[in-house]
Formats: sequence, structure tokens, C-alpha cells
Amino acid sequence: MDRQVCLLVASTRMAASSDVPVRRSAREQILDTAYELFTQRGIRAVGVDEVIARSGVAKATLYKHFRSKNELALAFLQRREQRWTLDLLEGGSAKLADDPEGQLLAMFDVLDEQFRKHESFNECSFISVLLEMGTNHSVGQACVRYLANVRVMIARRATAAGLADPDEFAKSFHILIKGTIIAANEGDPKAAQRGQDMARDLIEQHRRTPQYGSKRVLPAGKAGQTRRARPAPTV
Repeated sequence: MDRQVCLLVASTRMAASSDVPVRRSAREQILDTAYELFTQRGIRAVGVDEVIARSGVAKATLYKHFRSKNELALAFLQRREQRWTLDLLEGGSAKLADDPEGQLLAMFDVLDEQFRKHESFNECSFISVLLEMGTNHSVGQACVRYLANVRVMIARRATAAGLADPDEFAKSFHILIKGTIIAANEGDPKAAQRGQDMARDLIEQHRRTPQYGSKRVLPAGKAGQTRRARPAPTV
């Protein structure tokens, strides 16, 4: 067969194969369905039968991959951490700023974008599920761990930024993030901007020396608009 004909046949086969949609595994179908339902309505309000019906699998198939509803809820929280904490909050803010202090403040830019993009923004599932299930439940305990992981990430950035008492800073900073999310769900369109302003003040309180500081310009149109960090106080 002519070489050009062979290449044409090969490319045609590749194009045809690329048009075929990738079939999700049964486990992924179940988890995708549970993720949507649990995010919107919480854990208790969603029954296993509804997950089975919406995902289009047999009951035996669900229990083959998830031995209980609790196990499914724990898998949901694990995926939520990947999508929310790692991909969106940490990954998204890392794209908006190069320096660790800028990345801390950019978390509010990420939140602001989400608030504006989605008419019905889903609040932090770790908080809502924790309040729903309580700390005595294994699912609630998992929420506590995932929330602690957020503070670990914040503390790591605070350390890199040279801020004093990074663990204490992370606890206060996390309160601002959680408060911002709640305020946005209440309908405050400036929730992220208010949270970011308070975060700036918190950063100033935790500077190791009066000389520490760098200019940081926020992306125009984001939570804080275009601003610069406050100058270090004169001693």
C-alpha cells in the first residue's frame, strides 16, 4: 500500500476514535451524581435510591463500589477537596499572583469570580456538611480534617511570605474566608472585597518587621480592584 494512503487511513482512524465519547466507569457515574446532589442538598436529604436512579446503575453496582452511604459521602468530600481546595482555591490563586502574600490575597479574587459566575454559589461543603452531621459522625470528622488542610495551605503561604505566627495567622485568615462565603450566600455582592480588605489588615498585623513588604497589584475588575499593599509604618 502506498505510504501516503497508509498515513491517510491512520489519520482517519485516529480522528474517528477521537470523536467517540469516553465512557465513564460505573464508579465515576455514581460519584459524579452524588457530588452534584450532596453539594446542592447536603448528605441527609439525599437517599441512596435517588443516587442510583440518577446515575443509572443497579443497586448492586453502587454497593460494589461504595459499601455504604457514609463511604460514598467520604468519597464526595475527598473529591470536593481536590476540586475546591486544591484546584480552585489554591491553584486558582497561584495563577493570579507569583508571590506568597499576593497568593493569599488572590484567594478572595478567586471567590469573587465564583460569586459572580454562579447565580447560586454553593457554600463550602465542608462547613455545611460539618454542621449537618456533627463532629461525632465520621463524615463530620472528615470535614474537620479537610478544613484543617485549608489552614495548612494558608500557613505554608504565610511562612513563605515571612509573616509571624503563621499557624495563628492561618486560623484568623480562614475565618475571613469562611465569613466571606457566608456573606456572599446572604446576598452581599461585595463580600469578597470586604474579606480581602480585612485580610490586608491581618497581614499587616503579622509582618515580622516594619521593613517587610512589597508592592502587589491586584488584577483589575477583581475583588479589590487595582491596589497596592500599604507602606510599612515608619518607626
